[in-house]
Amino acid sequence: MTFRQFAFNNVSRNKRLYAAYFLSSLFTVMVFFTFSIFAYHPMLGPGHVHSNAATALAVSKWIIFVFSFFFVLYSMSAFLQSRKREFGLLMLQGMSIGQLRRMVFLENMLIGSAATVGGIGLGLVFAKAVLLLGENVLYIEDRLAFYFPLKAIGMTMASFLVLFILISFFISAVLRSGKLVTLIKGSKISKGEPKASVVLSLIVVLLIIISYTLSLLAKGMMVVMLLLPVVIMVCIATYLLFTQLSVYVIRLLKGRESIFWRKTNMLLLSDLAYRMKDNARTFFLVSIISTVAFCSIGALYGFRTVLLEPLMDSNPYLVSLNSTADNPEEDRQVQRIDEELSKAHIQAVPIETTLTYYQVEGDKRPVLIIGQSEYNRLANHLQAEQIQLQDGEVAAVGYWMSGGIMSKPQANSEYRLASGVTIQADQQVLSTVLPENKASLVLTDQAYAQLGQPDEARQLRVWIGAEGQPGAVEAGEKLADQFPYSDDYRFIAKDYQMMAVIKGYAPMLFIGLFVGIVFFVSAGSFLYFRLYSDLDDDKEKFRSISKLGLSERELTKVLTRQISLLFFAPIVVALIHGAVALTALSNMFAYSLFRESAVVLGVFFIIQVVYFIIVRFFYIKQVKAAL
Repeated sequence: MTFRQFAFNNVSRNKRLYAAYFLSSLFTVMVFFTFSIFAYHPMLGPGHVHSNAATALAVSKWIIFVFSFFFVLYSMSAFLQSRKREFGLLMLQGMSIGQLRRMVFLENMLIGSAATVGGIGLGLVFAKAVLLLGENVLYIEDRLAFYFPLKAIGMTMASFLVLFILISFFISAVLRSGKLVTLIKGSKISKGEPKASVVLSLIVVLLIIISYTLSLLAKGMMVVMLLLPVVIMVCIATYLLFTQLSVYVIRLLKGRESIFWRKTNMLLLSDLAYRMKDNARTFFLVSIISTVAFCSIGALYGFRTVLLEPLMDSNPYLVSLNSTADNPEEDRQVQRIDEELSKAHIQAVPIETTLTYYQVEGDKRPVLIIGQSEYNRLANHLQAEQIQLQDGEVAAVGYWMSGGIMSKPQANSEYRLASGVTIQADQQVLSTVLPENKASLVLTDQAYAQLGQPDEARQLRVWIGAEGQPGAVEAGEKLADQFPYSDDYRFIAKDYQMMAVIKGYAPMLFIGLFVGIVFFVSAGSFLYFRLYSDLDDDKEKFRSISKLGLSERELTKVLTRQISLLFFAPIVVALIHGAVALTALSNMFAYSLFRESAVVLGVFFIIQVVYFIIVRFFYIKQVKAAL
């Protein structure tokens, strides 16, 4: 048997040992390849999507690749760490350090090549389904037809073969054999009692309180200014949380006999401090990576609301044309709008009114002032609440902006017009009847008639109808092309405007989802590696304890608690970090993102629970089989 055959047989005959590393590498290749199919799709190149979106797709592909390098490197390191005893036995049989490194290199290249081919194959199987998903997420008019992605295959194969070669050389170069007795004993060597510093444990609490307080109290651009120091404090606190505070708390629990001697707590707590100390780096990585995933997806998902809600709140009209008195094309434009809406079979009621603006002292922009009866006529068509004013009363009308703040100016404010007239607004009305991005004033008809000539008058033509009618987006796009931006008029087709915003934003959401999912699944893989590296120790430990009378039910209970801590300790920390970060983001935009944050964090938590249930089932099954 040649040395290459030996390396091949070593992999093929130990499928369970190599399965985790192979599957994680396979998944990484499949994600990169699937993303490459999008990046190189003919319908997603320049000329079909916005140039920024095309650039973002290309850049994100390499971000995933760089992260894949470190992920595979960590996976390989964890894989080799669990094989210390095997390496010791091989060296006992006469294998040299050079031969050991060569064996690891060949094994890694064999697994890497198989993972690359398998990942590309799986990517091709699911390519059509993923293209259909992307077509709907990206709101692309043309279909993303399936094509044979030769360029994506070539790029993926070349990139990951280079990646596995580099990792193989790197691992082989840094592989240290250590003393033979150390390798053979492996994890049986005592690591000593884990110690924790009271001072460092208190620092954890202090850093968490400071960073969370700064994040939750910061407003506007202050959130951006505090981002770097808060991130640094949170990272330090998270690392010390798992290396110091958790060990210190476990030591306190062990010191309380009422807890330590209760049922099977002794089995759990006696080993827990060692596990927390050993898994500290893994927990830290999983917490930070998961937090990044939560924040990236939560921020992008929430940003969609920040973009769309103001458009929906501030404009209640299906189509609107706001013209100056000098617009010579107004009649022709109204005719074209009527024709286009009729051609698309869109149900809409046309309304016409005159908007009058008056200059206010100390304000560069004039304020819209309208009479009560005219305001109520528009409100009636929109089925909105009407305003009832008594003599001398004035209402400041504005829509509900982000964070629950009405568009300024507000009630109880005094406005002195350039003509010398002073108006005191004593009511605040939330409404979207008037298409203005700042509050307007509604006066009684008698008071309005006494204002005299306005400083500016604009003719407002609106078409009132239900949103989302078939053909509304296409009709709006045609009209927008015919009526580009001009000082003489402002044309808005609501459905088309919202779709344009969604299309511009959708690629970023799609990329964020892809990258966030990669990060989250990678975090789950880190936990899987960490758990299965202790499998042999758990088998031997519980085999011995079962002889002392440990029942199968008690064994299941202890293992469930043990696996739960491993899976949920870092994820719960990440969920709390993510919730605080998304709250800070809400404060920056002055817009509540509670619903979006709850959806994102809830979905990730459910996925983690499902993953835990599956891993727990197979892990306990393997431990029981060894009894």
